[in-house]
Amino acid sequence: MTNRIIHHLSHIDLDGYSCQLVMKYTPYEKYNYNANYGPEVRQKLDVILENIKKAKKDAYILITDLNLTAEESRWLQHEVKKINDNYCNVKLQLLDHHGSGAESAKKFDWYFLDVERCGTKITYDYAKEHFDLEEPSWMQKYVNVVNAVDLWKQEEHENFEYGKVCMRLVTETRELNRIMFAKEDSHYKLSLLLEAVKSINEPNAPIVLDDKIHTLKKDFFREGEDNTLDNLATKYVVKLLGNARKEKTIYYKGYRGYLSYGVGNTSIVGNGFLTAYPEYDFIVDVSYRGAMSLRANNNVSVALISKEWANGGGHPNAAGGRIMGFKEQYRYDKVKQQIEQIINDKESRAGELEYKQEE
Repeated sequence: MTNRIIHHLSHIDLDGYSCQLVMKYTPYEKYNYNANYGPEVRQKLDVILENIKKAKKDAYILITDLNLTAEESRWLQHEVKKINDNYCNVKLQLLDHHGSGAESAKKFDWYFLDVERCGTKITYDYAKEHFDLEEPSWMQKYVNVVNAVDLWKQEEHENFEYGKVCMRLVTETRELNRIMFAKEDSHYKLSLLLEAVKSINEPNAPIVLDDKIHTLKKDFFREGEDNTLDNLATKYVVKLLGNARKEKTIYYKGYRGYLSYGVGNTSIVGNGFLTAYPEYDFIVDVSYRGAMSLRANNNVSVALISKEWANGGGHPNAAGGRIMGFKEQYRYDKVKQQIEQIINDKESRAGELEYKQEE
C-alpha cells in the first residue's frame, strides 16, 4: 500500500460501519463517508471527488457494502479518469456483496462482488491481503458476528444473537445528525462499536451488551457531571452547532439566524442554542422533506419569518411551515443554497415593493 489518502465510503448499517471499523486498524490517513442507497451515494461520491481535487494528493477511493448501478459505475470511472489526467493519481476499489451489483461487477475490474460474505468480512479479508492491517485480538470473532447477522445465519446462534444487539446499537444511535455532523456521527457509532467488542467474549454476551447500551451512550456524551441522556446529548449538539457558526449563519432583513438541517427537537435544541449564543436572533431547522421549525428569543417574530418564507405561522418565538418544492439533500451546502435563494427572493421582492411605495 502506498501513502495515498483513503476516502472510504460505506453503508449506514452495522455492516457498513463495521467495514470502517476494520479499516480503522490500518496505518493510513483516512476519511470516512457514509450513505444510504439511492441519490445519497452519488452526492457523497461527489464530495469525495471534490475533496480529492482540492487536496491534489494521490488518493484511494474505497467503497464498501454499497452497490453501484452500471450507470453510476461508468460515471465514477469517468470522473476518476479525469482526476488522474489533471490532478493526481487515484485508485478505485469497491467491495460489496449485494447481487444487484452483478452487472457492474462484470464490466469493471475495480468492482469486486461476493454474495457469500458480508461487506465487513470481504473488507477484512481484503485488508489482510492488500493493507497493513494491525489486527486486534477481537477482530476475527467480531467480523464473524457481523457476517452472521448481516447474512441472517441464525444457525450461528452465539454470533447471530450478539450481532442483533450490535445492529440495534447502530440503528438506534440517532442523537447526532449524520449530514450536519458527519464526522462526529461516524466517530460516535465507531466508538460505541469499539465498546461493544469489549463484551464479545463474556458469558451471556448479548444480554451483557444489551444492558450496557444506555450507559455507553451516556458515557460518550458525558462531560463532567451526570444528567439524562437527552440533556447530555442536547448539550453536545448545541456545542457542535456553536462550533459550526461560521458556515451555518444566515441573515434575513438584518436579523442573524442559524440554519440547521434535520437536527429536530427544535424546542429543546433550538432554545438551548439561543441561550448559549444570544447574539443570534433566531434558529431554523429544516427537515429532509422541507418542514421548517423556527425558534426565537424575543428579538424577532419567527411567526412573521415563517409566513414570509413558506406561508407558515405560529407564535413570535416558535413557528413552523413547509417549503414548497424543497429538494431533499444529503449535503448541507446544497440545503443552505436553497434557503438562501428563498431569502434573496423575499428580500428582493420586499425591496422592489419599498421602491415602488417611495415612487
